[in-house]
Amino acid sequence: MTEFTKLGLSPTTLAAVAETGYTEATPIQAQAIPVALAGRDVLGIAQTGTGKTAAFTLPMIELTKGVDVLIATPGRLLDLFERGKMLLTGVEIMVVDEADRMLDMGFIPDIERIFKLTPPRRQTLFFSATMPPEITRLTTQFLKDPTRIEASRPAMTAETITQYLVRIPSSDPKAKRTALRALVARDDVKNGIVFCNRKSEVDIVAKSLKTHGFDAAPIHGDLDQSLRMKTLAAFRSGELKILVASDVAARGLDIPDVSHVFNYDVAHHADDYVHRIGRTGRAGRKGQTFMIVTPADDKGLDKVLKLIKMEPEELSLNIDWSSVGAGRGRPERPVKAERGERRGRGRKADAAPAETAPVAAVETPEPSSETPRRSRSRRAKTDSITATPAPTSASPTAEPRPEPRPEPVLRQADRESGRKRERERELEGVGFGGDIPAFLRRPAPIGR
Repeated sequence: MTEFTKLGLSPTTLAAVAETGYTEATPIQAQAIPVALAGRDVLGIAQTGTGKTAAFTLPMIELTKGVDVLIATPGRLLDLFERGKMLLTGVEIMVVDEADRMLDMGFIPDIERIFKLTPPRRQTLFFSATMPPEITRLTTQFLKDPTRIEASRPAMTAETITQYLVRIPSSDPKAKRTALRALVARDDVKNGIVFCNRKSEVDIVAKSLKTHGFDAAPIHGDLDQSLRMKTLAAFRSGELKILVASDVAARGLDIPDVSHVFNYDVAHHADDYVHRIGRTGRAGRKGQTFMIVTPADDKGLDKVLKLIKMEPEELSLNIDWSSVGAGRGRPERPVKAERGERRGRGRKADAAPAETAPVAAVETPEPSSETPRRSRSRRAKTDSITATPAPTSASPTAEPRPEPRPEPVLRQADRESGRKRERERELEGVGFGGDIPAFLRRPAPIGR
């Protein structure tokens, strides 16, 4: 590998790199840094784990008069521009990272617009793990004779990381949270990051851990920036023990001393698994990772195992799964079926929110005192509406014909009358209503 001292970086930058403990550059860094320092465009094809972040940040801080760096998502950057908070006419270097992931998330039109708002003489450093046709078209349109650099990620994860696989017999959220608590409660856990696939799941898992006495807090993109920074600062300083995060919020985090990583969900993309476990075992330290696997995670697990080219050690938990609703022989319903029920017609779709229902049903199953009264009043009203006279014995041989239930019709009428009353109330408050002053009723004089 090439030493950083041979890449043309200034003594100040080299001293900063040495302080972090790095002495040798990765292949993508060794090839991209000299080209970027020369002011040329770079088209880097590199996956997560190759060290490409330093490949474009180190050249950026080599401007002789200092540098201002703005890091933003495409949508947020355009929002600031449209509100007149910033100008893009002075941009000298534009970096696009994870371009193929932005394509998957629908951000390419925003990236294209940002390119058009920046000066044509800018320097562009463009990185992507793959080169689909849409990305190729973008680079052909906006990059000027770029130097193409391809670097492959090391086939294996860091040797300082010990990986474990934890299989549980159910995909039920209660069983997954029970398994997570058993792992977090291990004696050797100094601190740790819990990764979830969805932002809504991040909040649920963090609340569950706090309810059971663990020092945990969530971090994801929907939280306020000041709260995210405060949470990260608490985790770095050791005040916070467990950080529950989504993949997007955790990208770019450089927290050197993380003892454990917990994969509450199997990552949708195998690359994300490598990125997740890379938060521990850094700078020569030892780290441990655990991945909770349910019967519904077979496909995602296969992709991860093919990527890392190894079989993590399987760890068994001393848990009576029947006590948490798992392992009773009932077939597991697939996740898609559950989502379909929530989006289906009828009362079942309105039963409870899709994300918050597990918390209410699992963590605090306390019955509400209002529910019986509400049910009784609704039942009494229904009985009074649908009551019909008892059949007489005048025609004993006649076959009874099913009577249509008038309840839906009457309820529809009630709703229509309610809407009519609301409209009338709204119109009453418009202008003077029916109380028009007398002076407004007099005819206006016509001028000569």
